[in-house]
Amino acid sequence: MFDLSDNVYNRGLARDEPKYKLWRSAGLLLTYQCNAACEFCYYHCTPEKGGLMPVEMAIAAWRSLKNLAGDAAKVHLTGGEPFLYWDRLTEILAEGKRQGLGPVDLVETNGFWAANETLVRERLRTLLDLGVHRMKISADPFHQEYVDLQPVRLLAAVAKELLGPGRVLVRWEEYLDGSQSRSVDRGPPVHDAIYVRAYHARPFRFSGRAAGRLGDLLASKPAEAFANADCLSDFLGAKGVHIDPYGNVFSGTCSGIILGNIHNTPLQEIWRQFYPQANAFIGTLSERGPHGLLDEAESLGYRRLDAYADKCHLCTHIRQFLLDRAAGPSCIGPPDCYG
Repeated sequence: MFDLSDNVYNRGLARDEPKYKLWRSAGLLLTYQCNAACEFCYYHCTPEKGGLMPVEMAIAAWRSLKNLAGDAAKVHLTGGEPFLYWDRLTEILAEGKRQGLGPVDLVETNGFWAANETLVRERLRTLLDLGVHRMKISADPFHQEYVDLQPVRLLAAVAKELLGPGRVLVRWEEYLDGSQSRSVDRGPPVHDAIYVRAYHARPFRFSGRAAGRLGDLLASKPAEAFANADCLSDFLGAKGVHIDPYGNVFSGTCSGIILGNIHNTPLQEIWRQFYPQANAFIGTLSERGPHGLLDEAESLGYRRLDAYADKCHLCTHIRQFLLDRAAGPSCIGPPDCYG
């Protein structure tokens, strides 16, 4: 297990200065493909997106996290929708069990696949046998544009029976008890009202696809409102990462800003070597926030919006512009993570 002093940034800090936190969790994005295309998806997943994490990559990331955090390490498998690749999901779990890497904290799903009770019981028992500790199920107005509630309710009920209620997380538990059903046939004005109510009930970040239609719906502040909103604490305080199917490492939920790639550098070394100012783009975000990116972006033709929903909206909008014009640094990517 590593110590905070093993990180190069932390070594130069005084005792009372905020330190770069040790990564204790890793979300392994098996794929960017998903049967849904939710408006608030941080990773811009769709049925047309691709990528599939190799077993050996997942195991390497899992082992690296254990090297970093010891017994406190928590791995979860997510996407996209990991149940689109059930065989790959179980291969990773089986290899982790064979190598004695410990239990997987949780597996995430939107439950689209839970067509009948026999299938649900069979798959949940397999996950239990392979050491999965918890199941996380997405149920909310965004997912239910694409996924009927009936299989989601079935999955939640059987999972609570087999795993116990304390080991089943439903993203919006109360949504399962409502009368909402698949709403993909509803028109945009209805959707917009639902989205606004959903945000005020459960606020979310405006990154990924959420920086598009949702960001525009809920934008209320000019770019200048974020002039003093730096991102240093966001980077330093992230206690975990997400790793995409190509090996790209993202800090916390800051999708589309690549800290490193585990194809080239083991995860524990990416953590050890992280220093905000070592990357000009991340250094600017850390010191000045997304507002600090505006001058250079506008010199390249970026046109600022009249208003933004939050600093993540501003950041993602600028990054999308730079990526579209191949004008940004290599840490902006991959294209799958953007529109």
